[in-house]
Amino acid sequence: MDFELSEDQRAFADTARAFAQAELAPHAAHWDAEAVFPREAIAKAGELGFCGLYAPENAGGLALPRLDATLVFEELAAVDPSTTAFITIHNMATWMLGTWASDAVRDEWGPLLASGQKLASYCLTEPGAGSDAASLKTRADLVGHDYVINGSKAFISGAGATDMLVLMARTGDAQSGASGISSFAVPAHLEGISYGKKEEKMGWNSQPTRTISFDNVRIPAHHLLGREGEGFKIAMKGLDGGRINIATCSVGAAQGALTQAQRYMQERKQFGKAIASFQALQFKLADMATELVAARQMVRLAASKLDAGARDASTYCAMAKRFATDAGFNVCNDALQLHGGYGYIREYPLERLVRDTRVHQILEGTNEIMRVIIARRMLDGDAPEAIR
Repeated sequence: MDFELSEDQRAFADTARAFAQAELAPHAAHWDAEAVFPREAIAKAGELGFCGLYAPENAGGLALPRLDATLVFEELAAVDPSTTAFITIHNMATWMLGTWASDAVRDEWGPLLASGQKLASYCLTEPGAGSDAASLKTRADLVGHDYVINGSKAFISGAGATDMLVLMARTGDAQSGASGISSFAVPAHLEGISYGKKEEKMGWNSQPTRTISFDNVRIPAHHLLGREGEGFKIAMKGLDGGRINIATCSVGAAQGALTQAQRYMQERKQFGKAIASFQALQFKLADMATELVAARQMVRLAASKLDAGARDASTYCAMAKRFATDAGFNVCNDALQLHGGYGYIREYPLERLVRDTRVHQILEGTNEIMRVIIARRMLDGDAPEAIR
């Protein structure tokens, strides 16, 4: 296995790093403190292709491998995990629309989303359907040539500030479970759509989070993604990539925190010498670097599995998400500890990185659910080849 990046991959990473330093770094703290959604910066990211990295080319995307996309997301997240996380969610929704939409919907919306001119939200979670996503109750009923949607969604990133909703809704009866769920492309400002208050959150403050209510919202039947009853399968395919994406955001944030800690340890003096000379802190730094590299390689392995269409790709995505989001948060938290009291104040980015990465262990399936997925595959005799 070749762990070295190609020249093209390095170029993508370099471009993303330069963009992050120029467009995100000067503003990330302000966006966090004032809860500003940086649409202008996201649009600039779209000009570089970062809003449609793996969306199909016929939808205006770059159709890059997921591995290449992780390189871009990691560099952005090293500076601003919150904004980057929204960009990854938008990429997931754009890919889903570009892959399963009708020609008419894809041609109308694909280029706008892939370029960042329009933005998308992913709408799966409901007030009573979080980890048990297959129990969702939002309905879409075919009436004539339209679907009529009623119900509500919760914890939706970008809600109220985006233009397209990739929505999962029940088209079968209440007993149909996952097989009764379908997926739809719903323009975000149709009559009957309303948004709740912007949630006040611990982190991820540069992107709004709201509930969405649907009251007899009508969309043309050709806004169905795929076929009726395929929605849950489509949602889970989206989440495989989403889990890699959010894991990558944790890796990027951890790299940003580790870089800050290295610099601080060289500069900060106590007892007459730089704290970098204290062996206990050296050991801590070494452990942080080791965990970070392990997380990065696991994420890239999972991305490679997904790119190859491997049978056990979903399991690897779950393992990567579980490990990288836990390790990434721990590295950020340890970096804050190395800064002492300075890490706790907003002059340094550590407290923001800690707050932003905490939610990564919850969303795209909690890490407890990741363990369920992994264990079930193992007990079903479908364990990844590497652990047999």
